[in-house]
Amino acid sequence: MRNYLILFGFVVSLNAFAATPQELIKQYESQAKQENTTFTSFSAERGAAFFKTERVHSDGKKVSCATCHTADPRNQGKTRANKVIEPMAVVANPKRFTDAAKVEKWFGRNCKDVLERACSAQEKGDYIQYLLSVK
Repeated sequence: MRNYLILFGFVVSLNAFAATPQELIKQYESQAKQENTTFTSFSAERGAAFFKTERVHSDGKKVSCATCHTADPRNQGKTRANKVIEPMAVVANPKRFTDAAKVEKWFGRNCKDVLERACSAQEKGDYIQYLLSVK
């Protein structure tokens, strides 16, 4: 009986991490307002620029989100280790941005890798807004 309760708790906790992109945007909106009192809304245009802008990494290489995720977020990308990355655009990958814990995990890793710092809530929201707008 105890094992069933543990399994039930695990399933319930997994569902607690399930989300929709719109729910994540609402969470980031609240955070963005705390980080910047002049914040008004997310922008797909800013998100697109964020996704495509190349930055010079401290190792001298130019990097952007599109470096691994491709210039067209409807396509599969590849990691530096040559592993497939499923499309970022929600239209091509409906599961994208449906697990808040995963979203935070990957923002944490990828922002550090590309920007060499944490992303702001506004950057995260703009990024998701852009990937929702891709048709």
